[in-house]
Amino acid sequence: MYKILIVDDAAFMRMMVKDNLKKAGYTDFMEAGDGEDALSKYVEGKPDLIIMDITMPKMDGIQALREIKKMDQQVKVVMCSAMGQEGMVVEAIKLGAMDFIVKPFKPDRLIQTVKGILGEA
Repeated sequence: MYKILIVDDAAFMRMMVKDNLKKAGYTDFMEAGDGEDALSKYVEGKPDLIIMDITMPKMDGIQALREIKKMDQQVKVVMCSAMGQEGMVVEAIKLGAMDFIVKPFKPDRLIQTVKGILGEA
């Protein structure tokens, strides 16, 4: 079973992502509330996939992606962004994010993206 790290400063967003993925059969989750927390959780748990918000306090998703990529070039990351953050999304993709989901996301898009990246599509 795949382990998924959900990184967002909004607890309700983490819960929404988790609830939608549970419906698709995923059960092993880790959570982080900011980029710094995401780094330590990544080192601790080595998740198979990270779903990460771009805009967060302490360390944003772009900085966290950059740091995690230094540790593991093969890491699979999907970025989440609100409308209007296209520049940051482009930067995230250049840094190695595999895809992005625009908030508010459609559950089908989230599940399709996760399955595709984990090779289950």
